[in-house]
Amino acid sequence: MKACTREAALAATALSTVVILAACGTGTGGDTDGDTTSIGLLMPDATTARWETQDRPLLEKKIGELCADCTVQHANAKGDVALQQEQMDSMITKGVDAIVLVALDGRSLGAAVRDADEAHIPVIAYDRLAEGPIAGYVSFDGEEVGKLQGRALLQAIGAKVHDGEIVMMNGDPEDPNAVAFKKGALSVLRGRVKIGKEYDTLQWRAETANMNMSGAIAALGVDNINGVYAANDGLAAGSIAALKANKVHPLPPVTGQDAELGAVRRIVAGDQYMTVLKPFRPEASAAAAMAVAAARGDSLARVAKDEAGAGTGKETVRTSTGKEVPAVLLAPVSVTVGTIEDTLVKSGVYTIQEICVPRLRTACDRAGLT
Repeated sequence: MKACTREAALAATALSTVVILAACGTGTGGDTDGDTTSIGLLMPDATTARWETQDRPLLEKKIGELCADCTVQHANAKGDVALQQEQMDSMITKGVDAIVLVALDGRSLGAAVRDADEAHIPVIAYDRLAEGPIAGYVSFDGEEVGKLQGRALLQAIGAKVHDGEIVMMNGDPEDPNAVAFKKGALSVLRGRVKIGKEYDTLQWRAETANMNMSGAIAALGVDNINGVYAANDGLAAGSIAALKANKVHPLPPVTGQDAELGAVRRIVAGDQYMTVLKPFRPEASAAAAMAVAAARGDSLARVAKDEAGAGTGKETVRTSTGKEVPAVLLAPVSVTVGTIEDTLVKSGVYTIQEICVPRLRTACDRAGLT
């Protein structure tokens, strides 16, 4: 399926003449089969549960449904930017037909995206907007995620909002999504509640959030934290662990994101106030459709138009190069204890049995999860 004109462009990144010849079908050591369509999936880390338990399986399944002769090559950067750059180079050298990239660091991966573009390999930025000449983008409205979190936190704080203060546990500043979440949250929180301490969390590490929360408690006092803006469920878990270790009682409301099963259980137990559901199935479905279309040389604009009804209606996004590319931006959903059944159970994300482990039986009964 791949032409040698494209493989000539790969020569700049190939390591030897043998690799180049094999990619053009004149040798026997090539990594891809010229008669099949190959799509690369690059995940950013293994610390955030969703990538390997939700996104990758859903992407692989949908690609298989849309393209019977497609093969999928997968790699996980395990939180290492240099490793993800190497994985991009490997995909380019192998001559895959398209790449779905969840960039660990959108700026650092820009050069690799340019290398892929020069090799005529379209890159679909998934969940996070990578720099460079991407071909398409599938994600959620990041600012709206932050707004949902901010509104929920203010509602949970209630009458204490005017005199209280909060801790902001933001995500990794190198992640464009984290920047959008923070911007959206601040648009709601700023001027409404005092931000006592604010932290950016490199690589979204829960243990870093735990350490920073302990520092915030020491600085502000055990009784003076009225709420915690945690940008995702991992940071919420780290923050809550620190609050408990420092005997903060009752726990202040804590936000989250990703609707991880552990977070849902914490919400039922009363330890975490809310999370944000970003339905992975439609996101993966749209990205798979884009990847297959890109690999076949079909129109991504048509995919964006077809998928727009499931999202915000926006069909393009402006990239770092200033170019508008086809995009699908889906709508996030706020989840609190009272909406778990309607948002997560009825949509099939989790069953009541999965959520309501024995230790939560009483709490689940109280929440109507029976």
